[in-house]
Amino acid sequence: MTLQLRPGVRLSENELALRFGTSRAPVREALIRLVEEGLIEVLPQRGSFVSRISLAAMQRARFVREALEVAIARRAAERGLSPEAHDRATLTLAEQEHVQTDPEGFTLADDAFHRILAEDIGIAQIWPVLEREKSQFDRIRFLSLPVVTPVASLIAQHHDILAAILERDPNATERAMRVHLSEVLNSAERLATEHPDLILNDA
Repeated sequence: MTLQLRPGVRLSENELALRFGTSRAPVREALIRLVEEGLIEVLPQRGSFVSRISLAAMQRARFVREALEVAIARRAAERGLSPEAHDRATLTLAEQEHVQTDPEGFTLADDAFHRILAEDIGIAQIWPVLEREKSQFDRIRFLSLPVVTPVASLIAQHHDILAAILERDPNATERAMRVHLSEVLNSAERLATEHPDLILNDA
């Protein structure tokens, strides 16, 4: 997800078991799950490799994420945020400012902001669904930060989303969320051209 293991890297069950101090069985189960999520591909007679980022899979993930997160944000604007959620969201925005040069730290703080909205409207259980769907989406995010996608723009978009929710304006909230979620599309094609070894342009 964080591209510490780059696309094309070969994965060995024995080496992974040694690295994590476990037997090969849980490693094999983990690899099977990662194959299902499209993060690993198995090539007959060759082995298991970290897969390239699929633009088609990224676009599918964005479709799912946009459908769910726009609905979540609209509901939050209709209901209004609780004081606790408002405080937590504000803290995550401050944390984003603090870690904006750290792609992994920023992504965690970014996700926390979105998760707070889902939790506050009472559907926290939806977040694991988003997590499962957005793996390819997140790989593009990591690759784009902080050069291709300016982190300051993402933070400003989060402020716009929060402001629209606090104004109890569902339409403005939806517009702000759609602008935010389209950001990755602005960088995906450029990244595919610059990194054909990492990205599969199968869209």
